[in-house]
Amino acid sequence: MQTKALATSQATSDADLINLWLHGKSLKTQRAYRADIARFQEYIGNVPLGLVTLRHLQEFADDLAAGSLAAASQARTLAAVKSLLSFAHKLGYTTFNVGAALELPAREDRLAERILSEADMFRILQGESDPRRLLILKMLYYLGLRAAELASLKWRHCTPEGNTGKLAVYGKGNRTRWIQLPQWLWIELMSTQPDNLNTETPIFPSRGIWDNQLNDWRNKGGHVDPSEVWRIVKRATRRVGLAAPSPHWFRHAHASHAMDRGADVREVQATLGHANLATTGRYLHVKPGKSTGDYLASPH
Repeated sequence: MQTKALATSQATSDADLINLWLHGKSLKTQRAYRADIARFQEYIGNVPLGLVTLRHLQEFADDLAAGSLAAASQARTLAAVKSLLSFAHKLGYTTFNVGAALELPAREDRLAERILSEADMFRILQGESDPRRLLILKMLYYLGLRAAELASLKWRHCTPEGNTGKLAVYGKGNRTRWIQLPQWLWIELMSTQPDNLNTETPIFPSRGIWDNQLNDWRNKGGHVDPSEVWRIVKRATRRVGLAAPSPHWFRHAHASHAMDRGADVREVQATLGHANLATTGRYLHVKPGKSTGDYLASPH
């Protein structure tokens, strides 16, 4: 059963609506959102999206809160459902946007717990002896790249500029940004460029993943997989006795350390590719051990 609005909608079914909603999003985002919507559809049973009510949404939110799903995952799942229902209303698939009335749960901001100190970052870098893995770690930290952004880099994304150069980074939200490299890092990166250069060659090709069923290497020579980047970070951090963070921690460290050293918040926003300045502004408040009281005169 579908809503009356379906007659004028560009979507012919719930499945069609979801596909239209996900169009243009990254594969990683599509996988995550499909899992979120599948969770919601499993909860509401045979109720089509066009007949979802606010009560359905509220009861689903209560069910998530009572389960074992982390608070951040709960918020992301509900945000995905709200986004889909908003898209459905915009498309004419539903008469009302019932998701607009659903309040998302407040999320504890744990960003401060994910900021590695400069000393820890240098220990991580100095502890890595493999040149390729070390360059990957440096690119994550000094450019603030996401793992998927680093993995997708090709040599054609490099453009010389004076004594250094810049990278075209295709990132989240299908946005491209240009990041200038420190001169020393540009030189280091260019030293790894192959002699017979094909501009479509990945900067960081995969060393391959052994497939027991094929009894052969899989994805050898293609782009390094973001999961391999994660493993490189995990090994490097554990080697120096730190809890193994994700590659995104290096991005957090980049933003925090750059601001500590005087970088303007808008410069950091441009480098990280944040669509909203408020996202970058969070790093202005992440200063463990500091408060405005430190700037006031002591009575003693």
